[in-house]
Amino acid sequence: MKTNDKKSHAYSRRQVLGGSSALAAAGLLGNRPSAAPRAFFGAGGGGGTVFVQIFLRGAMDGLTTVVPHAEGAYYAARPGLAVPPPGQPGGAVDLDGFFGLAPAAAPLLTPFLAGDLAFVHASGSTDPTRSHFDAFARMEFGEPNLPPGTTTGGWLGRFLQQTTPGGVLRAIGAGDILPLTLAGAPGALPIPDFDNFLFPGNPSTAQARVDVLSQAYANKPAPVGPAALGTFASIDLMDLVDFAGYSPANGAQYPQTELGLRMRNIAALIKAGLGVEAITVDFGSWDHHASQGPLNGTMALMLDELARSIEAFHADMQAMLGQVVLVAVSEFGRRLEENSSQGTDHGHGNVMMVLGDGIAGGQVLANWPGLAPGQLDQGDLAVTIDYRDILGEILGQLLGATDLAAIFPQHTFTTHGITV
Repeated sequence: MKTNDKKSHAYSRRQVLGGSSALAAAGLLGNRPSAAPRAFFGAGGGGGTVFVQIFLRGAMDGLTTVVPHAEGAYYAARPGLAVPPPGQPGGAVDLDGFFGLAPAAAPLLTPFLAGDLAFVHASGSTDPTRSHFDAFARMEFGEPNLPPGTTTGGWLGRFLQQTTPGGVLRAIGAGDILPLTLAGAPGALPIPDFDNFLFPGNPSTAQARVDVLSQAYANKPAPVGPAALGTFASIDLMDLVDFAGYSPANGAQYPQTELGLRMRNIAALIKAGLGVEAITVDFGSWDHHASQGPLNGTMALMLDELARSIEAFHADMQAMLGQVVLVAVSEFGRRLEENSSQGTDHGHGNVMMVLGDGIAGGQVLANWPGLAPGQLDQGDLAVTIDYRDILGEILGQLLGATDLAAIFPQHTFTTHGITV
C-alpha cells in the first residue's frame, strides 16, 4: 500500500465516502470490498475490451507522420518540408516500400513490426469542412454530411448506451471536460488527474457536505440522482488504484510529459479491472501553419512524444493486448503544398493509427488516391477510407456493438479488414 503523503491536506476518497454516502455508493459499486487498499490488481480484472482514443486535435499532418516516400508529387509540393526518402539523412523509416515513418515517429515501428499497429492512410471524415470546430463536432457526433442535430450525443456515447455496463464508472475523458465523443455516455466523467480525483472544497467539512449531498440526491429521479451518487462512487472507485506507485510492465518507459503520464495512468486503470469501458485523451496543438519543423522542430517534438507514449503503452499492455483497442485520430489532415511560412494549412485526408491484438497490424491500410494535381481534393489528400468504417468494424467485431446504424446513422459501411 502506498503512503498518503500527498493527501495530507485532504480527506482520502474513502474517508469522504464514509457514513450515509457510503451506503448510497454501495448499491452502485456492487460487492466490491469497501476497505480494499489502493493497489494494482493485475491483468485480466476487467473482462471486456477497453476502447482508448487519442484525439490529435488541431489537424496532425499525416503526410509527415506516415510519409508517401515513393510519391514524387509529395516532394514537388514540399521542397522545404518533405521528409526525405529512406536512406537519406533525416530520411523516413521505411514501412512497406511506399510509405515510411517520419524519424521522430520511429518508436511506432516497434508495435508495427510486432503486428499490433496498423496505419490507415487517406482516411478521415468525408465532410468537406476545413474548420477545426465544425470538423470536431461532425466527427465526434458521427454525422458527417448530415444536417446538424441529426444525432444525439457523441458516437462513443451511443455505443455505450447499447452495451451492458461494466461498472458504475464506464467512461473517462482524461481532461477537464468530456469531449463531444462521449456526450450522452452513461457513467462518464471528465478526470484530468487520475491520482488526485478528490472531493473538492475545505477538507474539514468534506464529510458533512458529502453526507448532506448524498442524502439530498438519494431519492432524486434519473438522470440527476443516479449521476450524483455515481460520481461519489466513482471518486471512491478511483482510490483503489495506486497510480503514483504503479510500475509499468516489460520495462516500458513512458515519456515524462502530459500525454506520457496520462497513458501510464490509463494502463494502470485498465489493469485494475474496475469496469471502465472507454477512455479518451486529447493531444492537441497540431495546427502548424508556420515553422512546422517535421525533422527537428515543433512537429518532430510532438511526434516523438506521441510515438514514445504509444510504444510504451504497447509494451506495458502486452499481457492485455487482447482486451484493449487504441485508436489515434485527428479531425482532418494538412494541405499537400507547403505555405510560405514553412508550414501547412488545413487539409482533408489524414492517417489513423489503430493498435491492439485484434487489429490486423503490420500494414499501412490504404486505397491510395495519389498526390498528382488531378488526384487531389481541392489541393488536399483525398479521403478514400471513411473513419466510420474503421470504427464500425472495431466496434462490431471487437467490442460487441449490436446496432452500428444507431451509432453512425445513415452510413453505409464498407469493411476494410482492420480486425482479425
